[in-house]
Amino acid sequence: MSEKIQNYRTAPFDARFPNTNQTRNCYQNYLDFHRCSKALSAKDQDPAPCEWYRRVYKSICPMDWVQRWDDQLEEGSFAGKI
Repeated sequence: MSEKIQNYRTAPFDARFPNTNQTRNCYQNYLDFHRCSKALSAKDQDPAPCEWYRRVYKSICPMDWVQRWDDQLEEGSFAGKI
């Protein structure tokens, strides 16, 4: 798994999001990263496998969206269920 993450360049095709508009793909990978990190941290496990989701959303999402979502998470006003 770590070798796949190291060789990662851009987001691979995801059959759940076949359209050109990748907004939902961006948002879903952002949620998946935070859900994965939260779940593994709660079990006192290494959240390294969650790194895949972070790399995908960082390559797809506009950085201003990510910054806004991070700010909302800190403030406790993020609309997504994590």
